[in-house]
Amino acid sequence: MGADQNLDWTKAAASALDWWHDAGVDVVVGDEGFAWLDSAAQQLAARQAVQPATAAVAPASDALPEDLAAFAAWRVGEAAPEARWGGGAIAASGPADAELMVFVDCPERDDRDLLMEGEVGRLFERMLTAIGRSRADTALASVCVRRPTTGRVPRDIEARLGEIARHHVALAFPKRLLVMGDAASRAILTMNVADARGRFHTLNHKNGRVTQVVASHHPRFLLDRPTAKAEAWKDLLLLTGEVES
Repeated sequence: MGADQNLDWTKAAASALDWWHDAGVDVVVGDEGFAWLDSAAQQLAARQAVQPATAAVAPASDALPEDLAAFAAWRVGEAAPEARWGGGAIAASGPADAELMVFVDCPERDDRDLLMEGEVGRLFERMLTAIGRSRADTALASVCVRRPTTGRVPRDIEARLGEIARHHVALAFPKRLLVMGDAASRAILTMNVADARGRFHTLNHKNGRVTQVVASHHPRFLLDRPTAKAEAWKDLLLLTGEVES
């Protein structure tokens, strides 16, 4: 068992090094641990003093469950907007109390039991490893719980799905949220990734609490355009507090 664990750690380290190399990293950023959550409140207070909130939770037109477990069951049930779509629903994963949450647009073609499987998922896991994270301590959810026929979030229900996504974030209340891709960025921040990247956004919840949000490219996009990995790496450093917006 010990040998297997060592092998797993070796593979994880090699995967992280591959990611860093692709992102153009050629120097060590720092020798200390990230500890970005310890100062999140101070960083947030400073940014709020100079920057107004860029996104707020709008009340849903239809009542949504106010308990996370009840919401999770509702989300993959018959009352959800995607209930009549083909294919199976893929629920959110990760700890209910995760400090970091990630939102993507929809399940991939290869996804069966979890979001972000296959080649896209392997790149996603390398990105998490590069910042000292893993699926085990990260919450992962999608704007659509079923894959749309076109592979894109339908515009006619995009606003409703955005309300549902923001409600989900409010119930989970992560300290920080990473939205990956245009559809997830529009759902949470009402703007595309190109406009949202490079700075923190504040997502206000009804109870007065807030979540800091960073937007970045979807791993699917990075597979198609590897040169964008350098931009994604900067977004991850912003998320962890290694660089400031």
